[in-house]
Amino acid sequence: MMLRKNALGILALVLVIQAVFFYSASSGDATSLPAPLMAFPSTLGHFTVAQEGTVEPEVLEVLKADDTLVRWYKAPDQSVASLFIAYFKTQRNGQSPHSPKNCLPGSGWQPSESGRIDVPVNNETIHINRYLVARGENESLVLYWYQSQGRVIADEFAAKFFLISDSIRKHRSDTALVRVIVGVAPNSGAAGRAKAEETAVSFVKSMYPPLRDFLPR
Repeated sequence: MMLRKNALGILALVLVIQAVFFYSASSGDATSLPAPLMAFPSTLGHFTVAQEGTVEPEVLEVLKADDTLVRWYKAPDQSVASLFIAYFKTQRNGQSPHSPKNCLPGSGWQPSESGRIDVPVNNETIHINRYLVARGENESLVLYWYQSQGRVIADEFAAKFFLISDSIRKHRSDTALVRVIVGVAPNSGAAGRAKAEETAVSFVKSMYPPLRDFLPR
């Protein structure tokens, strides 16, 4: 027990020291997108844009993202996937992604299942968060991750570690929050949840390669 406490104390001290380096090393670290997120492809595999959306001004004020994208993509079978991307060119001045784990409950959606899944995409496998959330009788399947400099990160703690490390080594702290939501058909039970996950994973497989090339690496 004492050894564990000492290890946690050392870890906390290391993080404090790294944070000091982060704020001193990240001056002038803003990394702009090569193009606005609105230029992201409207066709992703067999998914095509069905609707464009916007983020409410009051939400943008809290989010402090430098660019956002809200879209609904539809597949030939009429399945719909919602895509939200928030890009931050720096995290130095209080700008950082807000975890969907905190934002969704604030909107009335409560998690009923949580975990992570591996999604094979071309020659790599990405490890991302998976949430099943419910509000009343409505359910949705949520997949999300953080994407920084070509790196896919599911864990919030790991994201903070890489933030500090990249700021010290590369003088960069840019990142993006990527979230995909697919609604579960009403009263469809386990079969409906499985179908929603199948649609969400299929969409991620289609959108990840162009997203990887679109964001700064």
